Amino acid sequence: MRRADRLFRIIQLLRRAKRPVTAETLAGELETSKRSVYRDIAELMAQQVPIRGEAGLGYVLDRQFDMPPLMLTPDELEAAVLGAQWVAMRGDPVLANAARDLLAKITQSVPERLRAFLIEPSVSAPAPLSATTDGIDLTKLRLWIRTGRKVRLRYLDERNEETERTIWPVVVGYAETVRLVAGWCELRQGFRHFRTDRIVAAQFIDERIDCSQTDLRARWKRHITAQGLRMPE
Repeated sequence: MRRADRLFRIIQLLRRAKRPVTAETLAGELETSKRSVYRDIAELMAQQVPIRGEAGLGYVLDRQFDMPPLMLTPDELEAAVLGAQWVAMRGDPVLANAARDLLAKITQSVPERLRAFLIEPSVSAPAPLSATTDGIDLTKLRLWIRTGRKVRLRYLDERNEETERTIWPVVVGYAETVRLVAGWCELRQGFRHFRTDRIVAAQFIDERIDCSQTDLRARWKRHITAQGLRMPE
């Protein structure tokens, strides 16, 4: 690996880390020696990259530091393509259009030598969802999730019986063939996952949930972990 690539990689590793990263860990990721890592860190510091720490304790990157946009590797570009393709094929119409716009912006912004990785990527997203009708405005639902407000649903259960539920929505998720809304159900006093194609009607209530959105999401994550379920992060 060229030294310039290694310096860039060190910044990426520190930027994504949530705690100090030791030289030993960096050396393992970069497949180089700790001595080389020490020299690279010193070089980055000399270039005014705000890295704090010292040998033996670990290094952290100042959270305010940011690099020029779109300094991406071919693998990062193809990861972006795959994610955007997936959203374009399986997201709601607003998100799907946003994903297509994102790809167009990235294609116009990256250097010419990298555009082939966007125009002819070596990866491809799965096929789009079969045509389904969402019984709820997913764009508005995402706004309600971000602002921590309640939603009242009329919902058809597995027995095709209609019930009314007031939920504290947590996240919009995607199963193999359907979209789902995860939320705390006031009727059942527990977390439930509602298929959007079974929602008969939805009323967006201007009433705040009884906890922070951060706390609600943490409780939901504990629930799905305990149940052995998997939903999008």
